[in-house]
Amino acid sequence: MRSVETFWDLQSEATEWRRYLHQNPELGYRLHSTAQFVANKLASFGINHIETGIAETGIVASIQGGGGDGPTIGLRADMDALPIMEASNKPWSSTIPGKMHACGHDGHTAMLLGAAKYLAKTRNFKGSVALIFQPAEEDGQGGQRMVQEGMMDRFGISQVFGMHIRPGIEVGKFLTCDGPNAAALDEFDIVVKGRGGHAAQPHRTIDPIVVAAQIIVGLQTLVSRNTDPMESLVISVTKLNAGTAYNIVPECAELAGTVRTLLPSLRNFAERQIQACAQGIARGFGAEIEFRHRRLEPVMFNHFEETNLAIKAARSLVGSESVSDKMIPSMGAEDFAYMLEARPGSYIRLGNGPTASLHHPAFDFNDEALPYGIGYWVNLVETALAV
Repeated sequence: MRSVETFWDLQSEATEWRRYLHQNPELGYRLHSTAQFVANKLASFGINHIETGIAETGIVASIQGGGGDGPTIGLRADMDALPIMEASNKPWSSTIPGKMHACGHDGHTAMLLGAAKYLAKTRNFKGSVALIFQPAEEDGQGGQRMVQEGMMDRFGISQVFGMHIRPGIEVGKFLTCDGPNAAALDEFDIVVKGRGGHAAQPHRTIDPIVVAAQIIVGLQTLVSRNTDPMESLVISVTKLNAGTAYNIVPECAELAGTVRTLLPSLRNFAERQIQACAQGIARGFGAEIEFRHRRLEPVMFNHFEETNLAIKAARSLVGSESVSDKMIPSMGAEDFAYMLEARPGSYIRLGNGPTASLHHPAFDFNDEALPYGIGYWVNLVETALAV
């Protein structure tokens, strides 16, 4: 296993890749130029088994180790950008208005490419490595589609690992934990149906805006008064639409939001009680509701054995003091959860330094983190598939 100094030589080239990707962001599954760039780089490293077109623009490439027979582990990087207008003012800012890499996926891709180049040259491991370049992490559940299209079985993947940059943590620091690591994500829509009329005669109406406001307040009590304070539930109303004029009480009001949980039982509770709460409040005012609830990403669950492998690999790279195994689970969602449902594995965070937060227009991946990410992937392979 190797210290980070081994990988400094790859930083300059990986930085060029990363900044090219940052300047040319693509969204969702429409990653045709990005996927072509990745596939070309992989081929240039002498990797012969490259499969494209998985989940439309996803790629899986295999590297056979030089240490004989063994299992196959998967390493995953996401490739898609976000529909955000960039405000980083960097020389390598996005050249495509309204699109930017605001979540570090350009860096994730560059780090896995760097590890691919190194591993394809050294092959100091047994079995094989499946390099997974995933589309549509942000908006399309690309991880789920890759699993549904049989990626795990087709490549014989027995364990799978992911990594994500984290702003606010020093570059070179790693964080993880076993068990729940990121929250399940659900979305809901509530349409409040009242009775419209003139704003000067509110007594002749059933005002859906007032009802919607009461529902918003009422939903917060599901967290503050109906949930064990030692458990995690986040209900956020993020949309409220109603009305078209100053002097008209509308017929309907629409609100929507997200639910984030770490426990399946709490997820079931939230789905059931959001509808009951909204319906009860609405009927108290003489209104009715339409309710829709969609389950998206499941809880991302790190498996114990694989998390220990990840911690060992990171500590061999940067030392024990720079790797925390006590990370507080994130209430954000991550569709790598689908891969961890399909196979045991683990997900780790790598510090990005004092940068803007993820999904912020001023965010930029810190290129100083590249050797740490490359080195982590290499050490993980040489740990999990030790000769």
